[in-house]
Amino acid sequence: MRTGQRTRDRSQSPEAAGSPRATRLPAFAAGPVVAVALVMAAVLTALSGRYGFHRDELYFVEAGRRLAWGYVDQPPLTPLLARLSTGLFGDTPMGLRVVAALLCVAIVVVAALVSRELGAGRGPQVLTAVAVATSSAILTTGHMLATSTFDNLAWLVLCLLVLRVVRTGDGRWYLAIGAVTGIALLNKFLVVVLVGALLVALLAVGPRKALATWWLAAGVVVALAVAAPTLVWQAAHGWPQLTVASGISTENGVENRVTFVPFQFVYLAPPYAALWLAGIWRLLRDPAVRWARALPVTYLALVVVMLAVAGKPYYLLGLLIALLAAGAQPVLAWAARGRRAWLVPAAVLLSLVVDVGAALPVWPVDSLNPVNAVNKEQGEQVGWPELAGSVAGVWRQIPAGERGRAVIFTQNYGEAAAIDRYGTPFGLPRAYSGHMSFADWGVPPDSATGPVLLVRFPANAELAAQFRGCRVAGTVDNGHGVHNPEQGTLLELCDGPSSPWSVLWPRLRHFY
Repeated sequence: MRTGQRTRDRSQSPEAAGSPRATRLPAFAAGPVVAVALVMAAVLTALSGRYGFHRDELYFVEAGRRLAWGYVDQPPLTPLLARLSTGLFGDTPMGLRVVAALLCVAIVVVAALVSRELGAGRGPQVLTAVAVATSSAILTTGHMLATSTFDNLAWLVLCLLVLRVVRTGDGRWYLAIGAVTGIALLNKFLVVVLVGALLVALLAVGPRKALATWWLAAGVVVALAVAAPTLVWQAAHGWPQLTVASGISTENGVENRVTFVPFQFVYLAPPYAALWLAGIWRLLRDPAVRWARALPVTYLALVVVMLAVAGKPYYLLGLLIALLAAGAQPVLAWAARGRRAWLVPAAVLLSLVVDVGAALPVWPVDSLNPVNAVNKEQGEQVGWPELAGSVAGVWRQIPAGERGRAVIFTQNYGEAAAIDRYGTPFGLPRAYSGHMSFADWGVPPDSATGPVLLVRFPANAELAAQFRGCRVAGTVDNGHGVHNPEQGTLLELCDGPSSPWSVLWPRLRHFY
């Protein structure tokens, strides 16, 4: 009798209940989940042509025209996606952003699959899809192409695959994990932090047997094989991305640390914090899914790491979405008790209205400033053709006989890319810049000893000191009064460089 009782007690203990089991999962709510994703994609596509290119998008398009296995500030995947998207769908903001919308469709679907992997049925899966599709971060990165667009998807897929390994005990999934990690490394090296933290979390809180397989080593080999070309490129060039990362941390360290935790509650939507907080609580406390507790442990550990290294607040978004997916089931169960069911649709509606207004170009450009104060990425999509026109006005001040020896030099890659894109109808030559990979795409010849048209922020007097006889000849005006970084940018005419360009170039190069 006592032996049987001990057997029953063991079977009902938290350890046993929380052990991963290869049980049959609920059916996937494919119809409504895909419908939610496609509606989101339709909205993104309908609005994608408003305003214009973002600064970073202009840079990605330029990088895509110069395909390489690496760049000083990034691996090759996002520039490659920019080239493919503009090649297939048109060299316009709408054409470029098709690939971003498709990536976010995948994010919505994978988020619902994470919810299912944790035992959630149709209702929580659909709530997960709706919450992700109406979150500000996904709408922002779905509207415009960014490295974080693919990064969020890669992190989320890795969370799903790790859960699958732990739940089923089938180590062959490590091959898929390796492939996804390798592809993610072709986009951003940050994924190494996620993979490392997941491994440490599994060692710390288990189930450790998920690591006791040679398939894990095979997955590492796959990841390294896929990422090898860009890793070799970085090594051959002295790992410039480490220099870039260090510069970003130094330049924005205080701001990143101050805003990191508060922005965790903002990036998806404040009402959705209830979902991911419930996900953390569920995975740590619910015996039925405690086998997945490495996921919240990874997130909490990485929050500490990011605060220490001054990482940007959006770096953990993919992991945050996975936790949101885990929290959909308990939140719906809580809402179903009593008279609280109305809270869920109310939270979704509130988030939808606020997030669409903050993330998407639904406002007239002339009234954009209040939204731009909350989401500066909106303002970064305004004024680039006007910048090229302003530069052209100053260029015409240079005597025609001197223009053959003149150079347009810009402070950052957005300015240079905008001049290259929009300057041809104005008769402008190509622009040069020492910013990021633009510094590798050409140095003015030493024979260019004539005037320099310098494009710089008013505070950057150090840059003007590298040239002779500079005087303000104009300023940039986007024509809409939008307070973005380029509004009021100085256009200076300088007599020439202070040294030959080949000597001056190392001093002009910068990584942030």
